[in-house]
Amino acid sequence: MKKALAFIVMLTLFVGSALAQNTLNANGDNIIGTYLGKQGDDQFKVSITKQKDGTYTGQVIWLEKDKDANGNKLLDTKNHDKSLRNTPCDQIVLFSGLKYYAKDQRWGGTKIYDPQRGIRANLQIEFTDDGILKLRGSVLGIGESVYWKKIK
Repeated sequence: MKKALAFIVMLTLFVGSALAQNTLNANGDNIIGTYLGKQGDDQFKVSITKQKDGTYTGQVIWLEKDKDANGNKLLDTKNHDKSLRNTPCDQIVLFSGLKYYAKDQRWGGTKIYDPQRGIRANLQIEFTDDGILKLRGSVLGIGESVYWKKIK
């Protein structure tokens, strides 16, 4: 009888843990989608996708102004990594390796790239009460928040 009871308790704990993990992933997955953002006069769209390792990546997929005065595609000329300076601005990866922290109901654990300044900052993301995505980047305790609206 004790063995049967122990088996039922273990099975209940295992199933409960699996269900809880699925719930955590589902909550974390609500970040997946396409967002409209604005920084200064620049309007853009970013796609956030989930990777095989369970982390999330955010990549620019559209810029309102993607060409210079001569009609050439704008490139990521301020990137610290010289090998990425020929990347078109409408293809820049802003962050990768983003993790969901269910306890805090926010994402973090990575850096965000700011192509306008060519810098990387620590990143924390959360949804506001009205469903807007709040991204907070900080370097040495000095930070800035931007807000993106989910459109897909």
